[in-house]
Amino acid sequence: TKQIFMDYILRNKLLWLIAFANAFIYLVRYGVLDWAPLYLREVKGMDSMGGNIGYFFYEIAGIAGTLLCGWLSDKVFKGRRAPAIILYMMLVTITIFVYWKNPPGNPLVDNIALFATGFLIYGPVMLIGVQALDLVPKKAAGTAAGLTGLFGYLGGAVFANIILGIVLKYFSWDASFYVLLAACIMSIVFTATTWNKEKALHRL
Repeated sequence: TKQIFMDYILRNKLLWLIAFANAFIYLVRYGVLDWAPLYLREVKGMDSMGGNIGYFFYEIAGIAGTLLCGWLSDKVFKGRRAPAIILYMMLVTITIFVYWKNPPGNPLVDNIALFATGFLIYGPVMLIGVQALDLVPKKAAGTAAGLTGLFGYLGGAVFANIILGIVLKYFSWDASFYVLLAACIMSIVFTATTWNKEKALHRL
């Protein structure tokens, strides 16, 4: 077990890079999800029902989005994960920007932006785990998945809740959206580091 960890996990730079990508993806996932009801009430002027509807749209949209992301990765990108993840996270960056900048009084646009964000964010969440399995031998698959899952937990539970909470307390909602957009960009950057490795693997 120690040798597997040393050879295929600890020394696997790409695995660590996608683990960091996963932390940023989870930060976006839970940063939007957990704070959506409060943001919609405080900033967008929705009542509790409106905030809960937006929350529901975000979650339910993820089912279809995940299926489409997997199909794109398998069929369009021929089993490569990085292109699908990057495409989805670029679109997430746009939907979060729309969600942020849409003026109060336009609940339809807010709900569409939340729906689109939910549709898009769960695909990368799923594919990062699949990509981790692609980058290691079968005997190290469980450990690789555990590593990316750990970083996802840290990104979701620690950064999305604690860090964004601190940002909101001492700065503003705008500052929290800067954090979310930066996380989108960082997830793209870290995922892009696997681009050439994936191409090489699929030539074999």
